Amino acid sequence: MSKDKYINYDQIKIDDDEALPAEFKLSRSRIMYIEDKSEGLEGAARIGRVFFSKTGKTLYYRGMKFRGLKGRGYKANYFDVETRDQYWISGPRKDCHDRLYGGNIGVEIDSDVREEYLKYID
Repeated sequence: MSKDKYINYDQIKIDDDEALPAEFKLSRSRIMYIEDKSEGLEGAARIGRVFFSKTGKTLYYRGMKFRGLKGRGYKANYFDVETRDQYWISGPRKDCHDRLYGGNIGVEIDSDVREEYLKYID
């Protein structure tokens, strides 16, 4: 599923000038839900801080660089530029039902955002 034969990744423009920001403190960031869809509908999932490029078209998380699938993914909206694995990335839900089929079972929360996330869902 991660390398969907119907998606031509070469048609999705990836600008080299949108390299990983040198200083994350100067970049826009947001706590988001990130779920790996490369193995199926439910994959490893995390709540963590995602950084945005200047244009907002590229997302960065833990050394990974994501670009939008622009509606071409199946239950996924972004792909990892390096591996082409597909991901679902969205804002976290206040009701903690971030997974496609509900719930947050198995969703890890990064330690650097745990306190801020818990305030958000309260």
